[in-house]
Amino acid sequence: MRVTMIGTGYVGLVSGACFADFGHDVVCVDKDESKIAKLEAGEIPIFEPGLEGLVAENVKAGRLSFSRDLAASTPNADAVFIAVGTPSRRGDGFADLSYVYKAAEEIAEVMDGYTVIVNKSTVPVGTGQEVEDIIRKARPDAEFSVVSNPEFLREGAAINDFKHPDRVVVGVEDERAVKVMREIYRPLFLNETPIVFTNRATSELIKYAANAFLATKITFINEMADLCEKVGANVQEVARGIGLDGRIGGKFLHAGPGYGGSCFPKDTLALVRTAQSSGAPARIVETVVEINDSRKKRMADRVIAACGGSIEGKTIAVLGLTFKPNTDDMRDSPSLDIVPALQKAGAKVRAFDPAGMKEAEALMSDIDYTEGPYQTLEGADAVVIITEWDEFRALDLERVKSLLKAPIMVDLRNIYRPAEMAEAGIQYYSIGRPS
Repeated sequence: MRVTMIGTGYVGLVSGACFADFGHDVVCVDKDESKIAKLEAGEIPIFEPGLEGLVAENVKAGRLSFSRDLAASTPNADAVFIAVGTPSRRGDGFADLSYVYKAAEEIAEVMDGYTVIVNKSTVPVGTGQEVEDIIRKARPDAEFSVVSNPEFLREGAAINDFKHPDRVVVGVEDERAVKVMREIYRPLFLNETPIVFTNRATSELIKYAANAFLATKITFINEMADLCEKVGANVQEVARGIGLDGRIGGKFLHAGPGYGGSCFPKDTLALVRTAQSSGAPARIVETVVEINDSRKKRMADRVIAACGGSIEGKTIAVLGLTFKPNTDDMRDSPSLDIVPALQKAGAKVRAFDPAGMKEAEALMSDIDYTEGPYQTLEGADAVVIITEWDEFRALDLERVKSLLKAPIMVDLRNIYRPAEMAEAGIQYYSIGRPS
């Protein structure tokens, strides 16, 4: 199959590379000339394990290419995927669909013959119909179908998620499009991956509902962590105890500083706004959004309390800045709330992240960025772990203690055991566990 992917961001580049690896001929299109030039030179604009090799392999095989020219890439395509950004719209929280609609207009100008147009971007219910209306207005006689095919990729594990998904969701309105989508996902059919065919509106809502449910699980266990701290219980054991129930499951039951990233914050907010405007408010999701926002802002208070109630003039070492490990994504990371709050309280912040410092530098100022965890700790009055990168999980605790001015660690990801910290002589504060 011949596939055009509009957008070379996280979803577009990963999807394009994986489709090419399935054996399809894929052209990834982007208006950003510098990004295309870098991709053609083998430079990957995002940090995702395994992606650089996958792209290089499929470019070499002639199945994957990059272009700024949509007109040259679309006419022969069997399917054109829209994988552009849908950020929260400033002021009201609705998803900004301007990039999606612009892509639809441009597709209408250049498509030739029957074409399946696939919304891969995360979009509210009704967007597929809007895209169809835009194209139909511009090309009344054109043969095309508009399909919803949401992504369910975890940053840091995206390639495996694409090739070995829990399910693939496809929202279609005609059988002709079903045949094209079956062929595109043929390797997954052969592997007996569950493929859910439904209508467009249902497919669009599945994506938002899935992310809202997972965000709710995270927020729930965070609230249980707060309760554990009041009553002397252990949130990790609570999570295990309830997660062994097959109806609940153990995933996304890890207490921490709150969820962030490119999906959960904007998608929960967009679902809230869609539900409100449709006259069916999603009260649970509204509360999840409020609690999560508040939680991220409160995390700096834990550091201040651990330091005796004041960090004025003190140096705080921060390990981890991205919203999760194995990505350079800083979008809505808890660090964007925590670090400025520490600075506002009078602290000097020294920080290290294995992949996210370039992104962090563009978002936060007056931070001393270092080259490694131990350099970050040297002479600091306390250390706070915000992101659970693997290299932070096995620090030399004797060295940690010797480098810190005061042996204080605030672990917002619970990656160490209180007993081993006590043995090492480090004052240790974690989430939802007895000290």
